Amino acid sequence: MDKEKIFEILGKEEGPTSIILAGTHGDEVCGVQVFEKLLPSLEIEKGRVLFGFGNPRAIERKERFVETNLNRMFKDDSLLTEKEKTSYEYNRAQFLKKYLNQADALLDIHASFVAKSRPFVICEQGAYEITQYFPFDLVVSGFDKLQPGGTDYYMNKIGGFGICIECGFLGDPASVQRAEQSISTFLIARGHIDGVLKPYPKSFLKVYGLYFTKTNRFRLDKQFEDFEKVIAGQLIGYDDEEEIKAPKDGFILFARDSDRENDEAFLLAEK
Repeated sequence: MDKEKIFEILGKEEGPTSIILAGTHGDEVCGVQVFEKLLPSLEIEKGRVLFGFGNPRAIERKERFVETNLNRMFKDDSLLTEKEKTSYEYNRAQFLKKYLNQADALLDIHASFVAKSRPFVICEQGAYEITQYFPFDLVVSGFDKLQPGGTDYYMNKIGGFGICIECGFLGDPASVQRAEQSISTFLIARGHIDGVLKPYPKSFLKVYGLYFTKTNRFRLDKQFEDFEKVIAGQLIGYDDEEEIKAPKDGFILFARDSDRENDEAFLLAEK
């Protein structure tokens, strides 16, 4: 299967156009595994569905990316560095944009290397209606503002809607099951295939803060689980010798040590 290509499946009847991506981060393989299982025999009743392997070279190398994070390459060129604009990921983003531009809705499949990672959905309010049927109990918004440049950000920007799913720990077989169930849910909800959907109870959070490191020596005070509660004034970590504390009560996610200046170290969210 040539992962550089976009795979198109046409329905027997007219309908909407949707796009589904897997492997935007090359080492997040649960969606890739589902694609390899489904694509050879999947049939669509209505409309047109595009399937793409986000970052084929990174998938081949089993790495997050080759030169730079593909999921930050979908913002305006004026916001990218000259180095980023010469990268493989930049060129791949330009290729993928041609197909995103043809679709009304996007599903992008991700996963985590953190063993206790909580599965959740990333989207903005325009996608809340469809996400009620996804097999997750948490929906998080606000990423478009704090972390622009993702595939979902781009789809929202051009007038469609984008959904990213974080399927949980890659070492858990349930992450693959969530990816497959989410693809089925998305196809049914978009009218591409027949099926019955049931809503899942949801809670909602919004990210409000993203901490960028000031030095190349950022260390967490402890290992935080995704969506662990933090209280105002709680120590999160040290940026060289500076104490970095939570500004208010809320939740922390994607927290990690960093040896790079101006790196994304953690996000903060609130209800």
